[in-house]
Amino acid sequence: MTTTASAKTLGLAAALLAGGVACTDLDLEPETTTTPGTYFVDGDAYEASLARVYSGLAVTGQSGPLGAADISSLDEGFSSYLRQYWQLQELPTDNAVIAWADDGLAPLQAGTWTTQNQFVRAMYYRIFFQVSLANEFLRESDAGRLDERGISAADRARIDDFRAEARFLRALSLWHGVDFFGAIPLYDETQAIGGAPPQQASAREVFDFILAELEAIEGELPDVGEAEYARADRGAALMLRANLLLNAEVYVGEDRYADALAVAEEVINSGAYELEDDYRLLFNASNHDADGVIFPIAFDGENTQTWGGTAYLVHAAIGGSMDPLAYGVNAGWVGLRTTPGLVERFGGAEFDTSDTRAIFYTDGQNYEVNSLTAFADGYAVPKWTNLTADGDAGSDLAHPDTDFPVFRLAEAYLTYAEAHLRGGGGSRERALELVNAVRERAAAEGDDDFEVEDSALTLDFLLDERQREFYWEGHRRRDLIRFGLFTGDDYLWPFKGDVPGGTALPEYRRLYPIPASEFLANPNLTQNPGY
Repeated sequence: MTTTASAKTLGLAAALLAGGVACTDLDLEPETTTTPGTYFVDGDAYEASLARVYSGLAVTGQSGPLGAADISSLDEGFSSYLRQYWQLQELPTDNAVIAWADDGLAPLQAGTWTTQNQFVRAMYYRIFFQVSLANEFLRESDAGRLDERGISAADRARIDDFRAEARFLRALSLWHGVDFFGAIPLYDETQAIGGAPPQQASAREVFDFILAELEAIEGELPDVGEAEYARADRGAALMLRANLLLNAEVYVGEDRYADALAVAEEVINSGAYELEDDYRLLFNASNHDADGVIFPIAFDGENTQTWGGTAYLVHAAIGGSMDPLAYGVNAGWVGLRTTPGLVERFGGAEFDTSDTRAIFYTDGQNYEVNSLTAFADGYAVPKWTNLTADGDAGSDLAHPDTDFPVFRLAEAYLTYAEAHLRGGGGSRERALELVNAVRERAAAEGDDDFEVEDSALTLDFLLDERQREFYWEGHRRRDLIRFGLFTGDDYLWPFKGDVPGGTALPEYRRLYPIPASEFLANPNLTQNPGY
């Protein structure tokens, strides 16, 4: 099973699961007379419903690419989980700028968002829509419901596995919640639908809940690297745990670097993955065949159509003199570019083409960003394409087949190295070996000078290396926060703080505000400081 299950099946599953959404006013009305009791008759029905939980990370409604939207507070194309996740992690940093004038984008770019920002609101709603979908799946698959429905022993074993996957997906969204918002509502499948609004939990409580969930399901997920493509296994759960532990000092003020190193080492030593030799194959229409992808969000041009997800990342990065067909799509949306802050990691305006990760389009583009709304200001970044490894366009010119790697092996390598340098134990020799493995496979054929000397392996170097390796993959804001550079004025980039040359952001901007609309739906909430 992937997110390419039929629209009819997903629509029915979505309608049945929609009733579980209780924490936000999402205006969802199930449009079916089918009841859970008549639908959930065997393991296949439960698997189709689990597909809906997975697909919530990719699609925006029950009739893609538009129609029967999951949330109604903004344009459906804007409401994609992945699109908003990417925007909130990349647009407020030196990695990306966008030319569009939609309300809320410029403040998101500048770090001046308010409690009314529609994109922050969409991310908040998406997170809890996902949590609620997972909760409802878990309600409908508990032992009592299975007894009532006479589910067979063989199907029960399958459903137990599905429940572990649903718990992983819930943990993934809760991680995004604590990362973006800090203290958030915490509720699970035991809370009755239509009951009192959930209480707000501290970041510590959410952090501990996620770690406990990952520990509880570890033995129930397929072993590392053994899951069906685009489904969660122990490798995905380990990578989620490694991210939590690496950022624990930010989230809960606790040093967990030794634990982060140990978890990353488990992924590396599993032998289930290897680095992709050709970096660009990780971001194209046949990247389901790429090595080193631990957990992706799957897209398919024929069956998983959306104006968010990788459709956004491919189309919006094309403009100016770029030919959309050269990247496997039928149109450029003239939006996304980058700043000198990223290009400098590859050597500046005349960047080093021997590093195959330097994927920039410069014809007609200015190096400096003097205007956010001028697509020509800033190098274009066609890192994401809808071309296969053979250079052919994907199955649909509007909706790419390109999957989005959420976790991949290179992150485990660089997590080990960073955790070691932060005092988490391990071996410096091993850390250097792993960093060099990432770098050497990025070298163009014939270049052999990418090895880093021991004396150069510092935290500052690792931050730069993470930017080179993971730009436009939804890591940058979190990395800058962990390194103490997202706020303040120690590091500036164009339009940080709404100033062309950049200025300091106050410390409270490390978190986004809880949307103002949520306080009408849930009086138990307390706003983040500064808002």
